[in-house]
Amino acid sequence: MKRRTLDIVFSVGGLAVAALILVLGLVLQNQANFAKNYVHDQLAAQQITFTPADKLAPDTQAQCLIDNGGQPLVTGKQAECYANNYIAVHLTAIDDGKTYSQASSDNQALQAQIKADPNNADLQAQQKVVAGKVDTLFKGETLRGLLLTSYGFSIFGERAAQAAMVCFLVAGVLFLASIAGFIHAFTTSKDEKVLTA
Repeated sequence: MKRRTLDIVFSVGGLAVAALILVLGLVLQNQANFAKNYVHDQLAAQQITFTPADKLAPDTQAQCLIDNGGQPLVTGKQAECYANNYIAVHLTAIDDGKTYSQASSDNQALQAQIKADPNNADLQAQQKVVAGKVDTLFKGETLRGLLLTSYGFSIFGERAAQAAMVCFLVAGVLFLASIAGFIHAFTTSKDEKVLTA
C-alpha cells in the first residue's frame, strides 16, 4: 500500500472521529447549560435569600452561610449549603431532632390514645402541639429535599460541562493530528510504500 494512501485514510478517519466527538461535546455542553439555567431559574423563583451574616446565630459554624449572607439562593451549591446547614439545623430544633416520620408516629400514637379516651383534654392539647410539629417537619424536610435535588441536578450539569471540555480537547487533538496526516501525505513521495511483504 502506498504511504500517501494510508496517510489520507487515517487522516480522513481522524477527521470523522473528531467531528463525532465534537458533536458529542456540543450535546454535553448543551445539557450542561440547560442544567445550570434550569437550576438557577427554579431556585430564583423561590425567592430565598440567605440570612445576612451579621444576623446569623453567633455559634454558626457553616462558612457557606457566612459567605452567602444576604445573597439570593440561585445555585446548586448554595442550595446544598442552605439545605444542610440552615434548614437541617432548624429542623433538629423542632422536636428534639426527630424526623417527620418519627414525629408522625408519635402523633398517630396520640390519636390512638385520644380514640380510647376522647374526653382527655390534656391528650388533645398534646396532640395539637405534636401535629403542629409534624406539619412543620413535613414542610421543612420537603423543602430541604427539593433543594438537595436541585443541588444534585446541578452536579450532573457540572459533570456534563467537564465531559464536554474533554470532548472538545480530544476533538482538537484529533483534528490537529489529521491535518498533520494530510501534510505528511502530500509531502511524502507518491511511490513510497508501507506494509509490503
